[in-house]
Amino acid sequence: MRLLHTMLRVGDLDKSIAFYTEVLGMTLLRRKDYPDGQFTLAFVGYGDEAHNSVIELTYNWGVDKYELGTGYGHIALEVEDVYKACEDIRARGGKITREPGPMKHGSSILAFVEDPDGYKIELLSPSRND
Repeated sequence: MRLLHTMLRVGDLDKSIAFYTEVLGMTLLRRKDYPDGQFTLAFVGYGDEAHNSVIELTYNWGVDKYELGTGYGHIALEVEDVYKACEDIRARGGKITREPGPMKHGSSILAFVEDPDGYKIELLSPSRND
């Protein structure tokens, strides 16, 4: 078994694709409209779906906002340098919601960024022991 993808419902597909590709540096792997179901799926990631886990962005036509609820936590991305990644993300218009630094009660360096729909994305340094 392997993890294929994580699905997020988004309110503005083009804005979300721009965030994940232009701000976080992912690639748009595929996009398809489903007129009978009135939704569009777009898959983004750092590599092909055959060898990597990706994110499925689901846009339900006519729905521009979702309640995130209390069950969702975050998606985690490993970055070489959390401080530099935050600088780059901020320069590309991304919203940092937790500045880079050590984890509370731990030593891992981390930060959080928020996508256009409010989903949290954790940035983690490669050497984490917590």
